Amino acid sequence: ILEQEEYQREGIEWKFIDFGLDLQPTIDLLEKPMGIFALLDEECWFPKATDKSFTEKLFKEHANLKHFKKPDFRAAADFTVQHYAGDVGYTSAQWLVKNMDPLNDNVVNL
Repeated sequence: ILEQEEYQREGIEWKFIDFGLDLQPTIDLLEKPMGIFALLDEECWFPKATDKSFTEKLFKEHANLKHFKKPDFRAAADFTVQHYAGDVGYTSAQWLVKNMDPLNDNVVNL
């Protein structure tokens, strides 16, 4: 909704879409300090960190949040985030490795 309001302020032709949800809690869960991305960055600093330790840290920090869920023990996902599209399950496999992936030299030179 915030983006759509910005489009209107900037005079961009836009047909307003009502998603029926306030997405700010999900955005905060992902991007705020101590959010999923911040905890991922933090976990990458520890040499003995694992996908499991990252997932456990997420449960410790976000267990009481409505938009973050621990999936059923039979689920393939490690954690679930409630998006506008419904509950979306995520596996944390290789997140630490991918987050620590160094930048390509060509990108650094830019």
